[in-house]
Amino acid sequence: MTHQVHIVGGGLAGSEAAWQLARRGVHVRLSEMRGTGERSPAHQTDALAELVCSNSFRSDDDEKNAVGLLHHEMRQLDSLIMTAAAKAQVPAGSALAVDRDVFSAEVEAALAAQPTLEIVRERIDTLPQTGLTIVATGPLTAASLAESIGAATGADSLAFFDAIAPIVYHDSIDMDVCWMASRWDKGETKDYINCPMDKEQYLAFHAGLLAGEKTAFKEWEADTPYFNGCMPIEVMAERGVETLRFGPMKPVGLDNPRTGRWPYAVVQLRQDNKLGTIWNMVGFQTKLKHAEQVRLFRTIPGLENAEFARLGGLHRNTFLNSPVLLDREFRLKTAPHVRFAGQITGCEGYVESAAVGLLAGLMTAAEITAQTWSSPPRTTALGALHAHITGDAEAESYQPMNVNFGLFPPLHEVKKKQRKEAYTARAKADLGEWMASTRA
Repeated sequence: MTHQVHIVGGGLAGSEAAWQLARRGVHVRLSEMRGTGERSPAHQTDALAELVCSNSFRSDDDEKNAVGLLHHEMRQLDSLIMTAAAKAQVPAGSALAVDRDVFSAEVEAALAAQPTLEIVRERIDTLPQTGLTIVATGPLTAASLAESIGAATGADSLAFFDAIAPIVYHDSIDMDVCWMASRWDKGETKDYINCPMDKEQYLAFHAGLLAGEKTAFKEWEADTPYFNGCMPIEVMAERGVETLRFGPMKPVGLDNPRTGRWPYAVVQLRQDNKLGTIWNMVGFQTKLKHAEQVRLFRTIPGLENAEFARLGGLHRNTFLNSPVLLDREFRLKTAPHVRFAGQITGCEGYVESAAVGLLAGLMTAAEITAQTWSSPPRTTALGALHAHITGDAEAESYQPMNVNFGLFPPLHEVKKKQRKEAYTARAKADLGEWMASTRA
């Protein structure tokens, strides 16, 4: 197949960009390294759009939450990622969580059914010198391609570490100790398994996190910062003995039915597949060595006999200094036939990565048809994310960012308690007008 656009990388961003182009009749070649016998340090399968960390797309509340609003906007634009997530959804309270295997299968099947899309399992080592290209290789870009990108940009990539949480088999959890509940049970189903700790157990666990043997850094990685939204639990523990009790181990709003009281601390697990056979330890991203994880996590009440479908891990993520290197259409200023999409641009999170892929697809489609590209309004979640990546952020301190209302133009005239609803109402109205004017 002769292609009009070459997409490098079959993760969430590359898959979404390919979908947006192919459904508009554009001929696309989607190149994915996995399937050639090679994988990144974090991937475990060859499936397109594999979810390597959590199985959650975070809050699905589109009235008071920025990422929920982003879900809404992507659905309005026929996002493949959001359609697949709906088909693969598993219970998670107000969050959108998925069975990761079903999700990937839905994405791949939808792409394979597109007549103008060719999926090729191949490794791309250098940036193409000609032809419209979207690089969506994610935060774990292979070394050879990363070197080619560095040569083209004339600047070093920035980097940070990302940590993965363990997954536990449900039938190894002691439900005589744990219980099912969502925080405060405010109209939600009881979607989380809760493992209670008393003060003595918590303090011993905290000490174990500090003393546990961790993955060693390579010399060239020593000064690489973590991303705050995916902080290893032992790094949080180093910030103070109470830090975890106000973070992922917060007991507030969780009544233990056996005592009628909140525990001193709690470990929560969230369903990770439709069958309910595997559960993710919420907020327990870690760089502890595997043997140390098994030993320490089995001291958690209810997990004494835990069997792990996956242990936690650590990997190095790279991203571009996009405000400096990319133009307003995600094109490399030194090679404008090349666009970037997804986490390599410096967005953070599954949904944000897919959203940037969606925008890159729309931008490329407009370029092919010689239409003037009009960005979504800054007042929308898509527009706020686009603006952050392409110039609103301080270039000298540019860091990965989840979508949040802090990226939106402020509404100081609205009372604080009503501001989130006002942001979302404005965004929905403005997105509708933008879609009508651009026929997106």
